[in-house]
Amino acid sequence: MNGGHDLGGMMGFGALAPERDEPVFHTDWERRACAVTVAAGACGLWSLDESRSVRENQPPGQYLAKTYYDVWITALEKLVVAHGMVSAEELASGRPLAMPQPPPRQVTPARIAEGIAKGTRYDRPPAAAAAFAVGAPVRARIINPAGHTRLPRYARGRQGEVTAVRGAFVFPDANAHARGENPQWLYTVRFSARELWGPEGDAHSTVTIDAFEPYLEPA
Repeated sequence: MNGGHDLGGMMGFGALAPERDEPVFHTDWERRACAVTVAAGACGLWSLDESRSVRENQPPGQYLAKTYYDVWITALEKLVVAHGMVSAEELASGRPLAMPQPPPRQVTPARIAEGIAKGTRYDRPPAAAAAFAVGAPVRARIINPAGHTRLPRYARGRQGEVTAVRGAFVFPDANAHARGENPQWLYTVRFSARELWGPEGDAHSTVTIDAFEPYLEPA
């Protein structure tokens, strides 16, 4: 899925302007948006990959015009309706119109805090041996999928070198669309700046990405 979220290598957006001493939340509604999104996700109706996919699948013009947590809330509205937590009519009215169905998991403040502190493991037993080893030259495949992917556009078609084999993990491209976890090997791949951006790239700089095995081919 190519969308407004993937800005690597794209021109025309001006220089980056980091906010000095940026706070975690700029306003109270951002704090609440984060809390509500995390709590809703903890109910167990959708995966982290699905929630990320829905955020990124917004029309680029809308996505780029929104603030970070505005993107989160827009996605959450779509998720709760799609999974039957509320109806579109309830969302529009701001009040329940029918008896809600209990979610798969009960959510309490204590469970949320415990879950965040504990984290979630996404490593899984591999179904086959890894195709690449450390030091292997690889090329990121040129793909333009209609669905979710974590392969940035700027790396597609570029040659790099495997610097680490991380193990097998849940494959977001499948899990985001309820097609199962489909674990895949994950590699850290290093690219030279000049390979990514041509002669104008810094000769002494490199960029590393974590790339799933289906994203790569032997170079």
